Amino acid sequence: MKLKRLLALGIASLVISTSVPSMASAATLSATDLVNTAKNYIGTPYRYGGTSLTSGIDCSAYTQVVFKKNGKSLPRTTGQQYQQGKAVSKSNLTTGDLVFFNTSGKGISHVGIYIGSSKFIHASTSQGVTVSSINDPYYWKSKYVGAKRVSNFGGTTVAGSDAAKPAVTYATRAEVAAAIAKKLNLTAQGNASYKDVPSSHPQASAIAAVTNAGILSGNNNNEFKPNDLLTRAEMAKALSNAFDLTQSSNVPFSDVSSTYWALPFIGALYNENVTKGYSDGTYGINGKVKDSELKLFIERAQ
Repeated sequence: MKLKRLLALGIASLVISTSVPSMASAATLSATDLVNTAKNYIGTPYRYGGTSLTSGIDCSAYTQVVFKKNGKSLPRTTGQQYQQGKAVSKSNLTTGDLVFFNTSGKGISHVGIYIGSSKFIHASTSQGVTVSSINDPYYWKSKYVGAKRVSNFGGTTVAGSDAAKPAVTYATRAEVAAAIAKKLNLTAQGNASYKDVPSSHPQASAIAAVTNAGILSGNNNNEFKPNDLLTRAEMAKALSNAFDLTQSSNVPFSDVSSTYWALPFIGALYNENVTKGYSDGTYGINGKVKDSELKLFIERAQ
């Protein structure tokens, strides 16, 4: 369907910066080190006034802890952190900048860490530590207030810079759902029924829409896992359904069994020459989808 092929315009922009978690000293602090540390705590629950990376943490405690683990001290509260560093425009954001939002209607009330590609990582009240887009039309774009550069990093990524070389980037399930719903003009009656997607979730309607359309679905525990990164198996299902690819059980990949749930979707990508898998004979069913892979797969699917 021509309409569904418009998906490529939206999904290609759904990326977040990440890599294997590591620690760094103040002497070797880099943007990548900071992001690695921040990503290590995705899924930590939110708790107002909380300071624990296991039992619960709030937004400013999260940024304080992440920077501290990388040798940089920050004050405790969001307001105090907003008084630090040098103000930077949205168009000049670099990885590691603190980004601030007015979510209460009473001034600066939320903070996160910019990680490149218009994404920031933060302790969200509804989702815990997660990654969101500062340009999310459902919520964050209208709440954005400004940013502060509290430290200079090596290898930073400037927002919108053609010369920048960002770290490896990935997409979350919620972000993919939102892009698909928007580009295909999908709508849903009510919100998603998943127990981990409350009605207050900014992508609740989109998640319900793609679920009803059979493009993406949850697990057996009635969870959508909106903050999880999209796996290659899930990508196969999303692209197969969105682009109306012909499903097939004919695949040569050693890690895709005859009873694997995503077999027909992976078969669709293989037989449509969207992918031939890895050189070791595997498809990489549990691998996270890189930005570069997703762009290539979408081009081939078209």
